[in-house]
Amino acid sequence: MGEKLTHFDEQGNAWMVDVGGKQETDRIAVAHGFITVSPEVYQAIVNGTAKKGDVLGVARVAGIMGAKKTSELIPLCHVLMLTKCAVEFVLHEERCAVEAVCTVKTHGKTGVEMEALTGVQIALLTIYDMCKAMDKGMVISDVCLLKKHGGKSGLYERKTSRPGTGEKE
Repeated sequence: MGEKLTHFDEQGNAWMVDVGGKQETDRIAVAHGFITVSPEVYQAIVNGTAKKGDVLGVARVAGIMGAKKTSELIPLCHVLMLTKCAVEFVLHEERCAVEAVCTVKTHGKTGVEMEALTGVQIALLTIYDMCKAMDKGMVISDVCLLKKHGGKSGLYERKTSRPGTGEKE
């Protein structure tokens, strides 16, 4: 029937999971997502001519900051000491899209999936914010976990096609 939800007690009340008895391990998570923009916005991002400045540079810093603040944004997430957080961008000219990829690492008792997903979302939202004067029709899509490793559940790698690309993992 599946595993029971861990963030609820027997009465259905939300609670923070006790990870005190878990073993510390190296943990990594990688997430990605896309923002599709108009051809004009795409060229402004690529050429660095957006009025608000270096769109991808600012979005990279914002994504890292977002990952670091995940426990402040999502009520039941643990505060984690991140050992690495990187946000990279892949430009997809054929579809006028920017792909954000966030990789997060820690050594601890709980995983960093939420931090990687938050980093992607904040990076993409920052691109939207910096370019919204030129294109309010931008679309953020296909945000998902690509990989996680560490802890009791071990390795997870997305086995289906990458959303939005048609490419196999």
